[in-house]
Amino acid sequence: MATAAAFIVGLLAPAQAQMQPSVGAGRNFPQAAVRGSLVITGQNMAEINGKEIRMAPGMRLLNAENALVMLHTVIGQKLTVNYVIEPSTGLLWTAWVLSPAEAAQKR
Repeated sequence: MATAAAFIVGLLAPAQAQMQPSVGAGRNFPQAAVRGSLVITGQNMAEINGKEIRMAPGMRLLNAENALVMLHTVIGQKLTVNYVIEPSTGLLWTAWVLSPAEAAQKR
């Protein structure tokens, strides 16, 4: 029985290592990502650098650990982000909340 548990743990360890960025590793943002200040203002609306913008259905907001953030939990908070706007619709597609170290780096 212990052998089977050790086998299962051995299989899961590589998968967990792939899901979590290594300590000190920076995230790779798309070339199209732009730096800005984001405030979620409502269910499908936000402000980027003070300008109102609609969010795409399924818009993803990722925290500094690349975990998905539920948008309703950050309504009204000013977040420093890198973001991508979907070119054909002009809707906010994805945003990454930056850690202080990431925010200090030039974009």
